[in-house]
Amino acid sequence: MVYTRLKCESVTGNCLVLCNRLNVSRAVHPKKLKLKKNKKEKELEVIQLSIERAAPDVLGSSSRSALSLNIPANSVPLHEGFSTPPNIRTYSVFLKQSPPVFKMRDIQLLVLILSGLVGAQQQALMDYLERRLLAIEDRISLWHEQTSRYASELREFKQQMVAQLEGLDKSKEALQSELDTVGTRVDRVEREMDYLETQNGVQPCVDVDDKLVEQQVTVVKERNKAKYAKLTDCSDMISSIKGMKILKRVGGAKGMWTKDMGRGTGKVYILNGTEDNTVYEFGTVREFTSSQGTSAATSIQLPSSWGGMGHAIYNNRLYYLKKGEEMKLMKFDLQKNIVTDSAVFPAKNHLPVYSLNPETFIDLAVDEEGLWAIYATQENERYISLAKIDSKTLDIEQMWDTPCVRENAEAAFVICGTVYVVYNSKLPSRSRIQCVFDVSDMVTNDDAPHVHFPKRYGTHASIKYSPVEQLLYAWDDGYQILYKLQMKKKLEV
Repeated sequence: MVYTRLKCESVTGNCLVLCNRLNVSRAVHPKKLKLKKNKKEKELEVIQLSIERAAPDVLGSSSRSALSLNIPANSVPLHEGFSTPPNIRTYSVFLKQSPPVFKMRDIQLLVLILSGLVGAQQQALMDYLERRLLAIEDRISLWHEQTSRYASELREFKQQMVAQLEGLDKSKEALQSELDTVGTRVDRVEREMDYLETQNGVQPCVDVDDKLVEQQVTVVKERNKAKYAKLTDCSDMISSIKGMKILKRVGGAKGMWTKDMGRGTGKVYILNGTEDNTVYEFGTVREFTSSQGTSAATSIQLPSSWGGMGHAIYNNRLYYLKKGEEMKLMKFDLQKNIVTDSAVFPAKNHLPVYSLNPETFIDLAVDEEGLWAIYATQENERYISLAKIDSKTLDIEQMWDTPCVRENAEAAFVICGTVYVVYNSKLPSRSRIQCVFDVSDMVTNDDAPHVHFPKRYGTHASIKYSPVEQLLYAWDDGYQILYKLQMKKKLEV
């Protein structure tokens, strides 16, 4: 570190500038006093001003006392003619003992130097703060401009979106109106087609010889007479669906509701869901429709849960498939609340009967001739099978393979020994009877009329036929529906 020392003589009042490094000494008048610096040193950080006074000691010699001061390098001139060095230097000023006049002058010089330094520091600090404030003001102004621009863009975007939404709402209303019109026309066309299919037969595509027609008619009549002798008293079949009545909505999307199909007791039974063990019994249909849910019903607890929706109530007995893999049929007495019989269904490798209701593996049905079972197995996996069951012993009397496919089937029922399979689509539409199988061969699938059900809510979960009332009890998406049938004789096909 380099020092430049200023030494003041108290006698003459002149100052000697001593440079340690240059070893030069010369007299300088106090008014021309300047602080010299070494220009070669550039790495120092502090200016050190030292004032050292000499005072005589006891022996007559003089001792020195020094005062040091650190000065920032970027301060203003310390005295007239002195400019702040670009880098930092260290200075020392040594003063000998001098008269009071010179002491005051020295003090004034020191005060002047210190005041200059403080003023320079304050001015530099004020300049720095002013620059920072100006920069902050510029940034704030920029932020205000950007915020205003963003707000304006958001308002414009909002106006555009509101206009587009209004246009979409108008388009939606127009499209909805068009769809309603199209739906009305489609319903009208379907009704006209149903009427035409019911009233008019299929017209021949080619001309047929009259004699050949007469021969075929004679053969058909003779065949029908021979088969009619084998039939029981039941010879009815469906001609069309005469009407539909929606009673109420109870339970979930899938379930079964029915009456006692063997006796006209008038009681209504609700079996909600695909697996449960609680049966709800209502005294009459009026009691069922007027009650809130199942609050007015009598609850009957079964000893085991049922599986699927293929139950049947016949002669005060509930027939249901026990939940499990053994395919066990249960016979439950509704008056005594006990299981009176059970049997394992003899067919193996069961499959769901209907692809649209895969929860049902065996669908029990009742008609004028007794109890039936509609099922499917892997041996004949594409088609539905039919079996006649002895309602007293649960024995299988006879089994048939039908030509009715399982694909897109949703339900089936039996009337006078003829099974009617109801089909739909995966996206619910109008259900239709598309396949008919008669165990007595009186009615073929080609001869049977194609019956369409009225438009409803979804797909049928179950359909049960009442031979006493000639009504269909259907469960459709939680709604309990009655279908009134128009019947005709099988010989009138």
